Amino acid sequence: MSISDNIIKFKKKISSKVKLIAVSKTKSIIEIKEAYDSNHKLFGENKVQEMTEKWKVLPKDIEWHMIGHLQKNKVKYIAPYVSLIHSVDSIRLLNEINKQAKKNNRIINCLIQVNISEEKSKFGLQINNLPDFFNQIIENSYESIEIIGLMGMASFTENEEKIFNEFTSLKEVFINLKGKFPRFSELSIGMSSDYKIALKQGSTMIRIGSKIFGYRN
Repeated sequence: MSISDNIIKFKKKISSKVKLIAVSKTKSIIEIKEAYDSNHKLFGENKVQEMTEKWKVLPKDIEWHMIGHLQKNKVKYIAPYVSLIHSVDSIRLLNEINKQAKKNNRIINCLIQVNISEEKSKFGLQINNLPDFFNQIIENSYESIEIIGLMGMASFTENEEKIFNEFTSLKEVFINLKGKFPRFSELSIGMSSDYKIALKQGSTMIRIGSKIFGYRN
């Protein structure tokens, strides 16, 4: 099936309330344009330079999502255009996003990344550190940032019960935090291998790459 066929097929599977983020990292401009031409405008990238190069040449109504680990010194390159940063995992990073958003006269939407797996290779805050982290966010009163939810990645495993439990733990935190932040509405969990489990746990954003574009080389 073509890229556009894959997107149309996927959108039929999910609720209209769930946002489909097409993970376009390593994919060509031609491939992204094919996805775009099927009336899809949400794309996720994990490298600042690659995303910025694509932003420069592709239609400006695309919403670019930074889903990879973000270094503080790279924020200035995406601040003029990024729609949502999924991977905020420190106050220092939030301070820089706020600073760069102000310079660009924008409010940048952010998700806080939580490490719900036991894998050391994954970034994100530990669940037990979240209360202190969010207290610091409230104290800092960021003017140019809107915290709109949480992001997490489950363990890379075929054990569906383990994945389910990890998503459940994040969902519980998400529900508890909803009352404190006016725009807290997004739970970004689920990728090509585990999106069905994530949807059962209330995911509002799924990040799909291989099932849209095919496997990366």
